[in-house]
Amino acid sequence: MASAPKRPKAAAGSSARGKGSADPLSGFLAWCGRAGVQLSPKVRLSREGAVAGYGLLAAAELEEGEVLFSVPRSAVLSQHTSSIQALLQEAQEALQSQSGWVPLLLALLHEYTASDSPWQPYFSLWQDFRSLDHPMFWPEEERTRLLQGTGIPEAVDKDLANIHLEYSSIILPFMKAHPSIFDPKLHTLDLYKQLVAFVMAYSFQEPLEEEDEDEKGPNPPMMVPVADILNHVANHNANLEYSPCLRMVTTQPVGKGQEIFNTYGQMANWQLLHMYGFAEPYPGNTNDTADIQMVTVRKAALQRAGGEAERRLVSEQWDFLCQLEMVGEEGAFVLGWHEVLTEEELSVTLKVLCMSEEEFKEYKEQDGWEDDSEEEENSTLSNEALSRLKAPCKKLLYDSVLLTLESYGSDLKAEQDLLNNKEAYEKLSRREQQALHVRYGQKRILHQLLELVH
Repeated sequence: MASAPKRPKAAAGSSARGKGSADPLSGFLAWCGRAGVQLSPKVRLSREGAVAGYGLLAAAELEEGEVLFSVPRSAVLSQHTSSIQALLQEAQEALQSQSGWVPLLLALLHEYTASDSPWQPYFSLWQDFRSLDHPMFWPEEERTRLLQGTGIPEAVDKDLANIHLEYSSIILPFMKAHPSIFDPKLHTLDLYKQLVAFVMAYSFQEPLEEEDEDEKGPNPPMMVPVADILNHVANHNANLEYSPCLRMVTTQPVGKGQEIFNTYGQMANWQLLHMYGFAEPYPGNTNDTADIQMVTVRKAALQRAGGEAERRLVSEQWDFLCQLEMVGEEGAFVLGWHEVLTEEELSVTLKVLCMSEEEFKEYKEQDGWEDDSEEEENSTLSNEALSRLKAPCKKLLYDSVLLTLESYGSDLKAEQDLLNNKEAYEKLSRREQQALHVRYGQKRILHQLLELVH
């Protein structure tokens, strides 16, 4: 199993906030016992033998389907279990936000800083959050230099704008309305930002029941002690089950001494680094993806247009694709290792942008509908199907990939050399290493596509 450095954790030691024991892990395990968390004797929590920070290790051979631990709902830290849950419930209308995280974040602001909080042994594993190393904490210059072209700097900019907006327009007014519980000098924007990263990296969201999916928004996030200690790899060996209590269950046999990995879902490396602060080294992340910005395909089509009339046609075709909701100014086509994940969008976009004026006129008259069973059969854009695209579509896709590769600050060969040179790689900072894994995986996928459509 490919191992991956996970979000880094704070070093064990006495809590800076005066509540932790000299050994945070033993204090946490004692708290688990009091809270009704049941840990199988076949597993142990440890820093030794884990890929990063704490981890869960098999103390004995494990079969598929074994319950590793169970966590009662009362031990989960959420807006419903915090000591200020009544206050949060009362103010739920005022606490609505784009993220949906504000009630949990207020609960965390309170519980993390309240010396008498029953959750102190849980927080003692993280004494402070300075060890969280999400790109949102990197200086902007470093973020741009290391992650240009990956999509992460743009995602971070949006996060930071939302964090500032939520703090100033929702959190601060709520704190000022409850001065006996909150103090803006203690519950600062910086602490709020750290807690956002903590929720990003460690929280769980219970999936909705199928019948609720259309009617309800997603469930709010919650902190699940013990479950959040497991590290992640794409090829995981355990999974969290949600009812009635929360249980971590093995999905395959695990040998004694091996680490037990959860999955955070099918996450590309750029998503892992953005939300969790780590990436999986190549070729470990089978869920990795690369993006081609939709506007990049338009740019490639305009660049090959022969004159004003052809450029005008491309603009009309693009506007029509926007009406069909196939493309948008901020959208991206997503490429996996084996197929295009946004297959319908890319397939229709390439076809429309490669139409002659006559073909496009006829297509428009049918409102983009075609009664063509051959089209249906070829709707899956697997790698094999990409290699069979018509020549103009191949050329447009090829040119779009070249433009995408230009958006990075470095080329594939330089990164390949760096990964192959152990001594040079080990001299890189942790941030440089993680950024390298993100860039390298994306470029490998893009170069693979170049070969398919050349």
